[in-house]
Amino acid sequence: MELGPGEPSFGPWSVESADAFARAVAEAAGTPDGRPRVIAVDGRGGGGKTVLAGLLGRTLGNAAVVHSDDVAWNHARFGWDDLMIDGILKPLHAGEPVHYRLPAWERLGRAGHIDVPAEASTVILEGVGVSRRSLVPYLDVAIWAQSDFAEAERRALLRDIATEGRTGPEAKLNWDEWMAEEIPFLLDDRPWERARFIVGTTSPLPHDPETSVVVSS
Repeated sequence: MELGPGEPSFGPWSVESADAFARAVAEAAGTPDGRPRVIAVDGRGGGGKTVLAGLLGRTLGNAAVVHSDDVAWNHARFGWDDLMIDGILKPLHAGEPVHYRLPAWERLGRAGHIDVPAEASTVILEGVGVSRRSLVPYLDVAIWAQSDFAEAERRALLRDIATEGRTGPEAKLNWDEWMAEEIPFLLDDRPWERARFIVGTTSPLPHDPETSVVVSS
């Protein structure tokens, strides 16, 4: 596996059922009194975080997923932690539901809100930087999704072309601009060092990604 700059190699790897993995994550997160548990699924761009967060949310049940891309939308690629804290994490820790409309959404006319119902038992934060140092006091457990660096780029470019309508060269330019910020951010923050669980999202081990995950022992 070709790893991103500064990232250590983990392993050995083994395949676990999604049910067993979700139980282990829930046990590590505990059952906070009066609020949902907060789980962070961090990793590099294009590294499979969204898929992993979705699988974890479906398996745990009664879970809400908050994507950092929605918080960061037209604000900053990585300088959004104050918005996440004030608009989402502080209300969650106070036992309140979240109904948050970001300043950029209001300014640029994006419809909707980020919503987390009061009855959610788990909130999963997903995105590059969701387990950064400034968010650690609000997290119950963090997961790092380790991916092959080249494969993550390939996936991200295909996704960008399909969902954003960019041409191949436009998608590559956007990726390069993203990497110019992501690489130094992760080199400084080193979120993998704080992760309780490491999941291999581009692992060669045969498994069904709909029902199982590859984890580092």
